Amino acid sequence: MIDILIVEDDLHIAKMIEATLSIGGYQGHICENGRDAVERIMGEHFDLILLDVMLPDMDGFEVIQRVQNRGTPVIFLTARQEVADKVRGLRLGAEDYIVKPFEAVELLARVEVVLRRSNRGRNVLAFEDIVVNLDEHTVRKGDRLVSLTPKEFDVLVFFLQNLDIALTRERLLAAVWGYAFEGESRTVDIHVQHVRKKLGLQQKLVTVPKLGYRLES
Repeated sequence: MIDILIVEDDLHIAKMIEATLSIGGYQGHICENGRDAVERIMGEHFDLILLDVMLPDMDGFEVIQRVQNRGTPVIFLTARQEVADKVRGLRLGAEDYIVKPFEAVELLARVEVVLRRSNRGRNVLAFEDIVVNLDEHTVRKGDRLVSLTPKEFDVLVFFLQNLDIALTRERLLAAVWGYAFEGESRTVDIHVQHVRKKLGLQQKLVTVPKLGYRLES
């Protein structure tokens, strides 16, 4: 499970973000002020930090400065829309800067992009007799090289990165085609069917009724 720290002093907003992350299969942890956030980030492991700028005790800009050596990626989530604030946040090392209010699907897509970027050193994924090399953009099943289209490859990689998690068609569209993509869910269905057939995953890449799909380990 991927652990994400939500640093937000408005508990109502924090709970909504936590619920959004849970839909994406992520585990959210809430922290309501800057000083406690620094202590938790330095003492615990998190895969990502969602950080508000305006916080009690210590603002988000100071928080990111104090935890830079930890190396945990940060996305700012804030109501402050000034370009100067965005530039400052990015210069301090944030991976992204999202202005409130935002749509749930946008947040999940931006989170997924940052997590992929931070894990780019992991270039080989394996599942049973399937081996995916991200650098070479190749897929092998046993000793056989399998030809996938670019989007089929991305769909397979996304499932491998989210084993045993039920993924909605909307989340797949957001992660593989981009959150601004205005496609239909049928696009996902077609690509999943192709991946199943080409890699013999009929019994493993299962349909979750009225939701989407799950790759079962």
